[in-house]
Formats: sequence, structure tokens, C-alpha cells
Amino acid sequence: MKQLIRALQFLYTIYALITFVMVMLIVFPFIILSIPFGKVVGGNWVYHFCKIWGHIWYILIGIQHGEIYETPHDTKKQYIFVANHISYMDIPPIVLSTHQPTRALGKYEMVKVPIFGWIYRAAVVLVNRKNTDARAKSFRALKAAINHGVSIFIFPEGTFNETHKPLKDFYDGAFRIAIEMQTPIKPILFIDTLKRMHYKSLFNLTPGLNRAVYLAEVPVNGLTLKDLPILKKQVYMQMEQGLQRYIQYPTP
Repeated sequence: MKQLIRALQFLYTIYALITFVMVMLIVFPFIILSIPFGKVVGGNWVYHFCKIWGHIWYILIGIQHGEIYETPHDTKKQYIFVANHISYMDIPPIVLSTHQPTRALGKYEMVKVPIFGWIYRAAVVLVNRKNTDARAKSFRALKAAINHGVSIFIFPEGTFNETHKPLKDFYDGAFRIAIEMQTPIKPILFIDTLKRMHYKSLFNLTPGLNRAVYLAEVPVNGLTLKDLPILKKQVYMQMEQGLQRYIQYPTP
């Protein structure tokens, strides 16, 4: 019976990958046509088409996007969105959960993927963490996006959390930008993505609910870089406690 389930899951994952590429090819021409309109207007259209792509793909593979609002969310306000990161299935909720113009910080290595790399380059602010100058350039691009009325999205853990704890340690970047740009932080929790696809393998994708939880925004008015450690700890504790409300973690 286990072998049958594994075989079905493997076939389902292959089907999901095929439909992912098919929908990508459908939206690809529209994304390419959006690029000449510039990083702001064109980039907003790219995100719009990526959102359509995500909704269609979810329908085809039986995944339901859900949103839980613990506090009201102002879609007309700019934010530094931060979220936990534990699965490749954290990526679709970025475009599905942010309802205002947004740019995400993304790994440079993904641009090497054929066709998808073009879309990825147009949709995110690229970062090469191995190169100090490139990393600094990425953060200048994020600040420029904020100056043009666009929110930004960052995974403060940097990479997958492969521990048994709710979160890994946070990097300073998101909180430094929030303070320097005086832009509030909006934490989001992805509470089902590990169930949908474990970080250990692409071939354990499962259908079902994939929810995003909006936590209360964290204001940064008047904060300086001296307050960065306190701000980072505050957001970390808020997200950790939030994850513990929705997910059962093993007792240490």
C-alpha cells in the first residue's frame, strides 16, 4: 500500500510540474510584453500575471490558497513583508498573499532556469549572498522600490529552516531597511507549506490547503539603527509565538 501511495504521489508531482510549465508558457508572452514598461509599472504587471499563474496552477493541482487575518490588513499601505521559510511552496504564496505592489528578494541562482529565469529576473530583486558588492546593490534596489511606492518581501531566515524549531535566526537586512526607510514590518506566516512539499524532496508534493496568516504590523516610527536588535527580536518572538499557535512542534 505504501508503494502505491508513493507511486501516486510521484505521478502527481510530475503532473504538477507539467502543469506548472504549461501555465508558465501561457503567461510568459504577457510578462515579456510588460517588461519594457519599466521596473515599476512593468514590474507591477509582471506580479499581476504571476498571481494569475499561481491561481490557475493551484486550481489544476488541487491546492487551495487561504488567508487568516489576526488583525486588519491595509492593502493601500507600504510594508516590509517578512515570512518564515521552510519549503519551495513558500514561493507561490508570495504573489498570492500580497495584495499591493510588491517585490521579493530572491536568490540569483534561479535565473539560470530556462524561461522561468526570465520571469524570475523580472519579478524579484536578485541577491547573490556570496558577493558583498552584489548584496549591497540588491539592498539599494529594495530601497529604490520603496521610494517608488512598492512594498518588499524578504525571508529574514535567508534559507530553509531545517531545524525542529519554529524559526532560524534572522539576518539584519529586512530590519535595517525598515528602520532606514521608516516603513512598517508586516509578518506573514506560511503554516502549511511543509505539508504541501517537504524541503527534503520535490517529489513529495501533496494537494490541500496552503494558508498565509497575517500578523499585526510592527511600526518603526522614530527607531534608529541602535534599535535594530530589539526590533529584530520583537518580530522574531511575534512570528515564533504565531507559528506555535498553528503548528505543533516537538518538545525539546
